[in-house]
Amino acid sequence: MSSTTDFIAELIRAANGIEKLTHYEISRLLDLSIDTIRDMCRQTGVAGIHSARDVLIDLRLSSERARDLPPEQVRDALIDAADVLRSLKIVLDRNE
Repeated sequence: MSSTTDFIAELIRAANGIEKLTHYEISRLLDLSIDTIRDMCRQTGVAGIHSARDVLIDLRLSSERARDLPPEQVRDALIDAADVLRSLKIVLDRNE
């Protein structure tokens, strides 16, 4: 498995066990998701697409407010990040 696939799995596991995570762990996962999504967007050439920027903004806000978000919103943010990463990975794999 690739490191991206491993990270996607980690995000899904975290979303399924949200009650076991600290606010720091949630922020760390979301921040790493943001960095990874930005990098993959650059690689695919979709860096300027509006929807990709929207997802990044939502993840940044979720990361900054992780302490105040209800568990279901944190879960949704982690799943959104995993979904975007999965889509970007598919695009990158097709281009190889």
